Amino acid sequence: MIIDTHLHLIDRSALRYPWLAGVPSLNRDFSYEDYAVEAQRVGVERVLHMEVDVDPADIEAETARVEGLSRQPGSMLAGVIASCRPEEADFPAYLERQRANPFVKGFRRVLHVVPDELSEGALFRDNIKRLGGTGLTFDLVVLPHQIPKAIALADLAPDVQFVLDHCGVPDIKGNGEHPWREHMSEIARRPNVVAKISGVVAYADAGSWTTETLRPYVEHTIGAFGWDRVVWGSDWPVCTLGGGLSTWAAATHALLVGCSIAERDKLLSVNARKLWRLD
Repeated sequence: MIIDTHLHLIDRSALRYPWLAGVPSLNRDFSYEDYAVEAQRVGVERVLHMEVDVDPADIEAETARVEGLSRQPGSMLAGVIASCRPEEADFPAYLERQRANPFVKGFRRVLHVVPDELSEGALFRDNIKRLGGTGLTFDLVVLPHQIPKAIALADLAPDVQFVLDHCGVPDIKGNGEHPWREHMSEIARRPNVVAKISGVVAYADAGSWTTETLRPYVEHTIGAFGWDRVVWGSDWPVCTLGGGLSTWAAATHALLVGCSIAERDKLLSVNARKLWRLD
């Protein structure tokens, strides 16, 4: 069984995505139906939707739309990681509304496209601390040089469960292992951080990467965090920039050759089921 912890759906007729104008290769609709066909072929059985940085006015509409899709017969959708704005004063009220909805499993605020100072603000940090004890996770998506910012958040809110997306977004195309490697080892020392092995094909050279290209980054991440603190995600449709869901799934299985069945199962499903309480 595979639980995909990182699916993006794009429906431009229903929601607004300001950032898509700058990414022509993704500036179209990506439907659940298209994803599900390929996902089921590679063994995905459950999936979490990851917020797609919609227009702030559409944040709650995005969650409602995905929840509606989850009610369709045979849907694999098991929950959402919702967008949020911890830097705003109305976050506490928003948090309480989402806590009342069991379909919401956690939150993410995209940090690599905003000034570094945003996550250092007192209001942002106080609001992140509000997640402690709620059972709701907070996904961190940062570039390698920003991982110390993620470390600071993890240290300030030790009762909050953080999830570091995409192996810390290494520059695989540029063979960039430093300071990414050192930063990953450091953040892995925080027991309240889990790493997501997701979508790294998008950061490699689409025309020339091989499994061995990805291996140093995936293996270092798993080695630093250990098998009990890693989960798997597709990052569809962003992964289409590096070959697609089926290609990434195949590369994952190739990278896991030599692992035990228990280790493989922890990465692909067991840890995600525990972390987000998925039945």
